Amino acid sequence: MTRMKLLSAAMVAITLSPIAASAQPADANYCGALAVKYERYLDMNSKRGQQPQGLDTRVALEKCKAGDTSGIPALEQALRNARIDLPPRS
Repeated sequence: MTRMKLLSAAMVAITLSPIAASAQPADANYCGALAVKYERYLDMNSKRGQQPQGLDTRVALEKCKAGDTSGIPALEQALRNARIDLPPRS
């Protein structure tokens, strides 16, 4: 039975990996677009040597700039809170 579970898990992983791989570049591009928009409209304080809105948002910004898409939700929320339209997600 354990062998069957391992085989099933391997089949699921193989089946889903192309989907995940194809989503990554789109997510990375979207994350980058969020970072650009955030810096353009909300990160004015960084030009004065001050921290932008919050530490969580700053970490999210740095993650997106480094290609880590886990920053997407925080940047989306910061832009929504400022009533700035999100960039299109392709």
